[in-house]
Amino acid sequence: MKGSGVRRYSRVVVKLSGEALAGATGWGTDPEVLAQLADEILSVRELGVEVAVVIGGGNYFRGRMAEGWGIGRAEADNIGMLGTVMNALMLRGVLTARSETDVRVMTAVPMQSVAEPFIRLRADRHLRRGLIVLLAGGIGQPYVTTDYPAVQRALELDADALLVAKRGVDGVYDHDPNVDPDAKRYTNLTYREALAAGVRVMDESAFVLANEQRLLMHVFDVAATGVMKAICEGEDIGTRIATHD
Repeated sequence: MKGSGVRRYSRVVVKLSGEALAGATGWGTDPEVLAQLADEILSVRELGVEVAVVIGGGNYFRGRMAEGWGIGRAEADNIGMLGTVMNALMLRGVLTARSETDVRVMTAVPMQSVAEPFIRLRADRHLRRGLIVLLAGGIGQPYVTTDYPAVQRALELDADALLVAKRGVDGVYDHDPNVDPDAKRYTNLTYREALAAGVRVMDESAFVLANEQRLLMHVFDVAATGVMKAICEGEDIGTRIATHD
């Protein structure tokens, strides 16, 4: 099935890193990039696919920056979680400006004045009603990147697949393609193969959980136009990762 307009997934979770929103600068938020990402998400929703988005905050602050700033790791991660909320609110603003779709921000850290608390059954109900749900704040705890929450939320919400949008790479390679011009991109990969090869796509803990719970994952270039929609229509663009071949 290729470009058929017939969806193969009913519900997906999209993982967006904060850096993906920053564009070429790698810092802050690029309005053009944000608009492009909003259009990509809306194109999936227009297929009739239920969409939730787990968003990072690395375009503002990352835990690994803590030492250079003289800030403890736990505090730095708390700052990063606030960055994810900022990104979610901006993305909601752009999505609602570009469509009539209702969009809700839900956070793992309670912020009643700007977002709903993440409650699994409420998020599920929003999705069933056709709303786009933006999930911020990770899992509300430090020492965890947004990779693990992306897998966890996909499982909690019974998503058919997790779509992992990567910045600067169009899939999973056996070596860093930015360093090795002969690096080969995997079309299909199992979690066991990825773990054995030491492939760094997500945190190992996220990979282990995805493997244990048989979560299907697609890794693709966040800047490529039409990829999210094409994957939901049946194309295997980038790298498809599953428990078994």
